[in-house]
Parts: sequence; structure tokens; C-alpha cells
Amino acid sequence: MSVKVHIHKTHRQFTNGFEVVETKGFTVGECLKDLVRQYPALGGSLYGKKGGLNPLLEIYVNAESAYPDEMAKRVKDGDAIHITLMLSGG
Repeated sequence: MSVKVHIHKTHRQFTNGFEVVETKGFTVGECLKDLVRQYPALGGSLYGKKGGLNPLLEIYVNAESAYPDEMAKRVKDGDAIHITLMLSGG
């Protein structure tokens, strides 16, 4: 099973510049785990100190928000996951 993960521009430094990475898994969480297996340096940006998804990230599956239970969201062969970065500041 192959799921494409579209990497936000700010995170491409960890994927050797790749915009899209092929991963395997049945949930968003499994696919992100596989992504970090391939590019370990990305883990610090994807996950917070307590191991959950970084709160500044938003996950979309096939152009639909995966919120609120992003990591448990089911995916299937050919799906696309987009990692986006929420804007913050004042």
C-alpha cells in the first residue's frame, strides 16, 4: 500500500528537498511514522515533546482536514496526505 505525503516547504530540508514522499500505512499516524523512519531528522518537527503531533501542524487527507483525530484517520492505497503549517503570531 502506498500513500503519498506532501511535505510543507519548511520541512523539505529534512527530506533532501523532496516535495512528495511515498509511505506505507493504514492510518495517518502509521504513514507519518514511516516518513520519520525514512527521514529521522523530520521527527523533531512533526512531533511535540510529549510525542503527539506538533500543534502547529495541520493534516489533510485528499484535500480534507483530518482533524480532530488526525493520527487515527484511515488511509488507503493512492491517498494523499498534506502536511501544512498553521500561521501563528500576533
